[in-house]
Amino acid sequence: MRKRVFLCCIMLVLSVFIFSGCLSLSNSPASPAPRFYMLKAMDKQQISAKFDIAPGVIVAVGPIGIPEYQDRPQIVTTDKDGMLKFAQFDRWGESLDSALARLIADNLTVMLPAASFQIFPCNFTIPLTYRVIVDVIKLDSRLDKDMLLVCQWSIIDAKNRQMVLTKRSEFRQPVNPHNYSGLTGALSAACASLSNEIAATLAELSKQPKVKKDIAG
Repeated sequence: MRKRVFLCCIMLVLSVFIFSGCLSLSNSPASPAPRFYMLKAMDKQQISAKFDIAPGVIVAVGPIGIPEYQDRPQIVTTDKDGMLKFAQFDRWGESLDSALARLIADNLTVMLPAASFQIFPCNFTIPLTYRVIVDVIKLDSRLDKDMLLVCQWSIIDAKNRQMVLTKRSEFRQPVNPHNYSGLTGALSAACASLSNEIAATLAELSKQPKVKKDIAG
């Protein structure tokens, strides 16, 4: 009899613990679902100028180099003290280097409608005219202020495998609204400005009778 009472007491205590645990789990707040962001290319209505380029030009865009601290799914920002902050639930929808290559190629397609564009690496049988290589030297963003994009970009004569031009470009864009959506828009706008510089240079190079090596700071 005592053994049965003892067992009943144990079962009662266990059931209390199990019930309280289930209740605690059911009342615990769920973690927020991650939010994914995508850079947006310019459309035809947003293009202020199109450039004439020699017919038959085929351009490969890439590779795009990015700083190691930006090579991650999380969107990276800095605070007022310059410390890096990695967003736990706000992430890029694709790797940032791939997103930048796609974005620049899409922008150039609209700005230079007579040319053809590929994402590097591409089919080796395609007779490329130029390659555009971009190294992102600095990409710093503050949600409460602005975004700074500094790039070193080069154009390669694909047939002769020679660099014909290299240039450093810097763009600063306000982040508005002051959230990750505004940051995505700011980076998209900065890449539009970079694409405009690249498009103008490609158009000028294609019209030259001979591609000369030109290094511009």
